Amino acid sequence: MSEKKLAGIWMDSENAIVVKNHDIESSFMFFLCDPVKREVQHGNSSEKNANNVEQTNTTKYFKDLEHLITNTVELYLTGTGTIQEQFKNHLAETPQFKNLKVTLGTDQKMSGEQFLEEVKSHFNV
Repeated sequence: MSEKKLAGIWMDSENAIVVKNHDIESSFMFFLCDPVKREVQHGNSSEKNANNVEQTNTTKYFKDLEHLITNTVELYLTGTGTIQEQFKNHLAETPQFKNLKVTLGTDQKMSGEQFLEEVKSHFNV
Protein backbone atom coordinates (compact mmCIF):
# COMPACT_ATOMS: atom_id res chain seq x y z
CA MET A 1 0.00 0.00 0.00
CA SER A 2 1.09 3.54 -0.71
CA GLU A 3 2.60 5.67 2.01
CA LYS A 4 1.02 8.72 0.39
CA LYS A 5 -1.39 10.65 2.56
CA LEU A 6 -4.74 10.32 0.80
CA ALA A 7 -8.20 11.61 1.63
CA GLY A 8 -11.74 11.64 0.30
CA ILE A 9 -14.54 14.09 1.01
CA TRP A 10 -18.20 13.63 0.15
CA MET A 11 -19.95 16.94 0.65
CA ASP A 12 -23.12 18.84 0.06
CA SER A 13 -23.98 22.37 1.17
CA GLU A 14 -24.68 21.27 4.76
CA ASN A 15 -22.62 18.14 5.61
CA ALA A 16 -19.34 16.48 4.77
CA ILE A 17 -17.98 12.98 5.27
CA VAL A 18 -14.19 12.81 5.43
CA VAL A 19 -12.17 9.62 4.94
CA LYS A 20 -8.39 9.60 5.13
CA ASN A 21 -5.48 7.25 5.64
CA HIS A 22 -3.37 9.45 7.85
CA ASP A 23 -3.24 10.82 11.31
CA ILE A 24 -0.41 11.39 13.74
CA GLU A 25 0.40 7.68 14.11
CA SER A 26 -0.32 5.90 10.85
CA SER A 27 -0.74 6.07 7.10
CA PHE A 28 -1.71 2.51 6.34
CA MET A 29 -5.47 2.28 6.87
CA PHE A 30 -8.40 4.44 5.79
CA PHE A 31 -10.79 5.62 8.49
CA LEU A 32 -13.83 7.87 8.86
CA CYS A 33 -13.43 11.23 10.58
CA ASP A 34 -16.22 12.86 12.56
CA PRO A 35 -18.76 14.40 10.18
CA VAL A 36 -18.39 18.11 9.45
CA LYS A 37 -21.56 20.20 9.48
CA ARG A 38 -22.04 23.64 7.96
CA GLU A 39 -23.96 26.09 10.07
CA VAL A 40 -27.16 27.25 8.42
CA GLN A 41 -28.92 30.33 9.73
CA HIS A 42 -32.43 31.36 8.87
CA GLY A 43 -34.46 34.51 9.36
CA ASN A 44 -32.04 37.38 8.72
CA SER A 45 -33.67 40.78 8.38
CA SER A 46 -31.97 41.74 5.13
CA GLU A 47 -30.67 40.01 2.05
CA LYS A 48 -27.25 41.61 2.55
CA ASN A 49 -27.00 40.25 6.10
CA ALA A 50 -28.17 36.82 4.93
CA ASN A 51 -25.49 36.77 2.20
CA ASN A 52 -22.79 37.83 4.67
CA VAL A 53 -23.82 35.14 7.17
CA GLU A 54 -23.92 32.49 4.43
CA GLN A 55 -20.46 33.51 3.17
CA THR A 56 -19.07 33.41 6.73
CA ASN A 57 -20.60 29.97 7.36
CA THR A 58 -19.23 28.61 4.07
CA THR A 59 -15.74 29.91 4.90
CA LYS A 60 -15.88 28.26 8.35
CA TYR A 61 -17.11 25.00 6.75
CA PHE A 62 -14.18 25.05 4.32
CA LYS A 63 -11.70 25.84 7.13
CA ASP A 64 -13.03 22.91 9.19
CA LEU A 65 -12.47 20.62 6.19
CA GLU A 66 -9.00 22.06 5.54
CA HIS A 67 -8.00 21.19 9.10
CA LEU A 68 -8.88 17.52 8.48
CA ILE A 69 -6.92 17.24 5.23
CA THR A 70 -3.72 18.99 6.32
CA ASN A 71 -0.70 17.18 4.79
CA THR A 72 -2.90 15.31 2.27
CA VAL A 73 -1.21 14.97 -1.13
CA GLU A 74 -4.17 13.56 -3.08
CA LEU A 75 -7.87 14.25 -2.53
CA TYR A 76 -10.99 12.61 -3.97
CA LEU A 77 -13.76 15.21 -3.73
CA THR A 78 -17.34 14.31 -4.54
CA GLY A 79 -20.93 15.06 -3.59
CA THR A 80 -24.11 16.64 -4.84
CA GLY A 81 -24.49 20.09 -6.30
CA THR A 82 -21.63 22.50 -6.87
CA ILE A 83 -20.22 23.00 -3.36
CA GLN A 84 -17.36 20.56 -4.03
CA GLU A 85 -16.30 22.68 -7.03
CA GLN A 86 -16.34 25.77 -4.80
CA PHE A 87 -14.20 23.91 -2.26
CA LYS A 88 -11.76 22.77 -4.96
CA ASN A 89 -11.38 26.39 -6.11
CA HIS A 90 -10.95 27.50 -2.49
CA LEU A 91 -8.15 24.95 -2.02
CA ALA A 92 -6.44 26.07 -5.24
CA GLU A 93 -6.39 29.64 -3.89
CA THR A 94 -5.01 28.57 -0.49
CA PRO A 95 -1.17 28.48 -0.45
CA GLN A 96 -1.03 25.39 1.78
CA PHE A 97 -3.17 23.38 -0.68
CA LYS A 98 -2.24 24.83 -4.08
CA ASN A 99 -0.24 21.71 -5.04
CA LEU A 100 -2.87 19.26 -3.78
CA LYS A 101 -4.00 16.83 -6.49
CA VAL A 102 -7.82 16.95 -6.47
CA THR A 103 -10.10 14.58 -8.39
CA LEU A 104 -13.73 15.69 -8.64
CA GLY A 105 -16.67 13.31 -8.75
CA THR A 106 -20.45 13.44 -8.39
CA ASP A 107 -22.32 11.13 -6.05
CA GLN A 108 -25.68 10.98 -4.36
CA LYS A 109 -25.83 11.00 -0.56
CA MET A 110 -24.37 7.87 1.01
CA SER A 111 -23.50 6.56 4.44
CA GLY A 112 -20.05 6.98 5.92
CA GLU A 113 -19.34 3.27 5.46
CA GLN A 114 -20.40 3.40 1.79
CA PHE A 115 -18.15 6.39 1.19
CA LEU A 116 -15.26 4.70 3.01
CA GLU A 117 -15.54 1.81 0.54
CA GLU A 118 -15.78 4.20 -2.42
CA VAL A 119 -12.60 6.02 -1.35
CA LYS A 120 -10.74 2.72 -0.97
CA SER A 121 -11.91 1.74 -4.45
CA HIS A 122 -10.94 5.14 -5.90
CA PHE A 123 -7.40 4.81 -4.55
CA ASN A 124 -7.23 1.06 -5.42
CA VAL A 125 -6.77 -0.03 -1.80
